[in-house]
Amino acid sequence: MSSSPSTASRNKASKAVPAKGAAKSFTITELAAEFDVTPRAIRFYEDVGLLEPERAGRNRVYSQRERTRLKLTLRGKRLGLSLQEIKQLVDMYDSPSDTTPQLEAFLAVLRAHRKQIELQLEDIRVTLEEIAQHEARCERLLAAATGSTPAPAARRAARA
Repeated sequence: MSSSPSTASRNKASKAVPAKGAAKSFTITELAAEFDVTPRAIRFYEDVGLLEPERAGRNRVYSQRERTRLKLTLRGKRLGLSLQEIKQLVDMYDSPSDTTPQLEAFLAVLRAHRKQIELQLEDIRVTLEEIAQHEARCERLLAAATGSTPAPAARRAARA
């Protein structure tokens, strides 16, 4: 008895073994393991339009294109980009071979994030200085109360 075409195609897709010269495909489990994310996160990225896997019955079949889009999405998240910014950049990945618009958009986003991080860094520096001053004051008061010498933080803050 021969199997129906739909059964045969499902069996081929479930094995996900590409024929010679065929593009490699990935399952959601393989991508989740490779990028250390949950399948639920990958499905979420599908819901917001970042990924568009093919379907083989109920199974998702991810191409190299989808793998690259996931990689770019995760990289964008590490850079602190919003999903909207990531989608805009990832969609440019599919644009024609002229990458000038993609690079210009990416540069603008990077510059904005650099400015934001530099402001955060300055806030952190100011906060650290304030903490050092409070530590030094507490250590001086403690030293005066116990009759001991001030701790290193007090000496550091006194020099600053």
